[in-house]
Amino acid sequence: MNLTRVEATERAKLISVESYEVSLDLTRGADVFGSTTTVKFSARPGSSTFIDAVTSAVHSVTLNGRSLDPAAVADGVRIQLPELADQNELTVVADAPYMNTGEGLHRFVDPVDNEVYLYTQFEVPDSRRMFAVFEQPDLKAAFTFTVTAPSHWDVISNSPTPAPLEATPGDDGGARSVWSFSPTPRLSSYVTALIAGPYQSVRSEVVSSDGRTIPLGVFARKSLMQYLDADNIFELTRQGFAFFEAQFGCPYPFEKYDQLFVPEFNAGAMENAGAVTILEGYVFRSKVTEAQIERRAITVLHELAHMWFGDLVTMRWWNDLWLNESFAEYMSHLAAVEATSFTSAWTTFASVEKSWAYRQDQLPTTHPIFAEINDLQDVEVNFDGITYAKGASVLRQLVAWVGPEQFMAGVREYFAKHSWQNTELSDLLVELEKASGRDLDDWGRQWLETAGVNTLKPELEVDGGGVLTSFAIVQSAVDEWPTIRPHRLAVGFYNLNGSGKLERVHREELDVDGGRTEVPGLVGLARPDLILVNDDDLAYAKVRLDEKSLATATAHLKDFSQSLPRTLVWNSAWDAARDGETPARRYVDLVLANVAAESDSSVILVQLRQLATTLNFYVAEKHREATAVAAADRMWDLASGVAGGSDAQLQFVKSFALLARSGSQLDRVAALLEGSASLDGLAVDQDLRWELVASLVAGGRLGQDGIDAELQRDNTSSGQNAAALAKAAIPTPEAKAAAWDSIVVRGDLSNALQGSAVTGFMRVLDRTLLEPYAEKYFEAVPGIVETRTHALAQQIVVGLYPALLTTQATVDRTDGFLAALPPASAALRRMMLENRDGVARALRARAADVLPGEA
Repeated sequence: MNLTRVEATERAKLISVESYEVSLDLTRGADVFGSTTTVKFSARPGSSTFIDAVTSAVHSVTLNGRSLDPAAVADGVRIQLPELADQNELTVVADAPYMNTGEGLHRFVDPVDNEVYLYTQFEVPDSRRMFAVFEQPDLKAAFTFTVTAPSHWDVISNSPTPAPLEATPGDDGGARSVWSFSPTPRLSSYVTALIAGPYQSVRSEVVSSDGRTIPLGVFARKSLMQYLDADNIFELTRQGFAFFEAQFGCPYPFEKYDQLFVPEFNAGAMENAGAVTILEGYVFRSKVTEAQIERRAITVLHELAHMWFGDLVTMRWWNDLWLNESFAEYMSHLAAVEATSFTSAWTTFASVEKSWAYRQDQLPTTHPIFAEINDLQDVEVNFDGITYAKGASVLRQLVAWVGPEQFMAGVREYFAKHSWQNTELSDLLVELEKASGRDLDDWGRQWLETAGVNTLKPELEVDGGGVLTSFAIVQSAVDEWPTIRPHRLAVGFYNLNGSGKLERVHREELDVDGGRTEVPGLVGLARPDLILVNDDDLAYAKVRLDEKSLATATAHLKDFSQSLPRTLVWNSAWDAARDGETPARRYVDLVLANVAAESDSSVILVQLRQLATTLNFYVAEKHREATAVAAADRMWDLASGVAGGSDAQLQFVKSFALLARSGSQLDRVAALLEGSASLDGLAVDQDLRWELVASLVAGGRLGQDGIDAELQRDNTSSGQNAAALAKAAIPTPEAKAAAWDSIVVRGDLSNALQGSAVTGFMRVLDRTLLEPYAEKYFEAVPGIVETRTHALAQQIVVGLYPALLTTQATVDRTDGFLAALPPASAALRRMMLENRDGVARALRARAADVLPGEA
């Protein structure tokens, strides 16, 4: 199933692809569909190559009118193509399997009405699961799809949907129709798409900058249409169109723009050209947090940005995946701030994206942003915090380095030169250098070709009157990644004003380079209450506060008048707790004392997640239970004390349900679920009910009967996923054994149900329930990786790792496992190294969780 870069490079030298004609029959039952592909391509005469095709059966292979024996040339993954001519025509007739893993052509049955829904997910290497294809991004071609499907379905692809023609009824007598799509522009195969089923839609349009009227569509399953907020999606889309067309100097490149919410999707969304698929969880059927609404908006803008950067201009090979994703991530946040109502998106970026990047960059598996991608397996494990979040952070640093206007001027020239082509990083950097006059060679080497995160801290001296006599920024790096990098950043001075708010009174922007950078512009100023290095979050670096600033921040975190500097201080406190520099319980206290005053929903969300992680892993074992009980009690107080119906109230209630463990706490959860108790303004809707059910199940208060009763109320896809989580969380040996059997032994769950069951299995108050599975885990995972697709295997390898058995024995067993892994198991090795690092870090943090006066 793998493809190496060497193979792809050699194949690209041999052939050039003109077009694909793909005919699909989706009326052959629940297991397979018919796939007939005709490819026209040129080649070096006399050469041989292969085409990728993951099939159940290959019925015929015809190359230039010559029939090839499928048994001799096809192995279910590749089809060998010998003795090529200058101009070639290949036809492959095959059956291909439907998937339930969120890869290839995924098939889903709606439990509400038993209707079948299909969608494709092809990135990285899975268009070959639907049709025969030269599966690499630099072999672009035009694609023409013809689809036979039940007549009551809608069929959507990259080109506008044609009027269907009635066909002969199927073997089951059902009405069938044929949709014949027009050819696409030249695309990479991984951004082609097919979405089919009785999807319902809402239609609108937008006028492009070149005067064309672009049809817009928003789609969802029939059973979800009542919850679809299409007007919001259309508004964001129009705002994104106007912003991106102006910034890029290039009209939207496709004929139409559809956005389709699809079930059991593994990622947030996928940038299929003109037919974006989006996680169905972004159709909100219950009240959600403002953080989730903002995340949906960022996702919509991210995918729209890809229509230019990714689809119109595409990376040559997957080593530039980071640039593809980082650019879209950066532009989506910029568009949110400058063109929509989500004006605090950079605060969210600092809180969510950069914290992900810092965490990933401190793992033993960290890698340069510009990673060496030798094969497809390398790509699949590189959809990580470096590729997305660090890359976007460094792009933001690059914008500060060259200047925003110069950056966009270079981007506009890049699109003008390379539309419909494949490029490499150097093609973009050339244009940015021309536009800015900056030499980016050194910048690129230090930022893109090395790994690790630097730490910045101020060093200062003051005279007796509190006036700064010297000020420097000291930069350090870890031994493993010792690069000291250039940064463009700002230093902010903050004082408490008369109303007790921390306000910025001075800002100094400068270039920082080397281990020590003097800042003469700050000398002679009065030392403020708080000094914030990397104010405005332009640089990618961990930040430490001086002693006075740390005391001010601890006492007045909630008193910042702006959300972004407060978030940077939150991040610094979290870094210090994770790194074992400060006691974990001090971070717990900081969160519980300040989170109720936080105004940004995404920051609240992140702090509550990090609180849960700290309680589970970083608090010293002998204090863990008491600290967790006290934190849950405090969370209930916070939920009771904030404004009724507020975003914060909903988040605090959800956090309380997750943390609840004592008898009185579970009593409160039960009362909320039963309706015998309430909080002013809190709507206990269906999704919140499931969170309360899971809390009671994990606490031993509800069993299978209670789960079944709730599922009877909500026998939907969401309800089934929530029930799978709750069932796996039942705190008995028998329930854990049944969950293990379903996930690991039988492996008969879809991607969504398996993910829910994995989460439920690991949700325990009594960690001894997991002890029988530690050794079973290490015995099972090699076979899991060998036999499951990457998406399903990763869920198990990462999700079922016995991290909650946070002991040196777990580290030692992992070391033994790693020592025995063969070199070919690179993806498994990487996942296991990251698993190990989490436990090793937790042990270091626990050792540092000592408060003053404790032995």
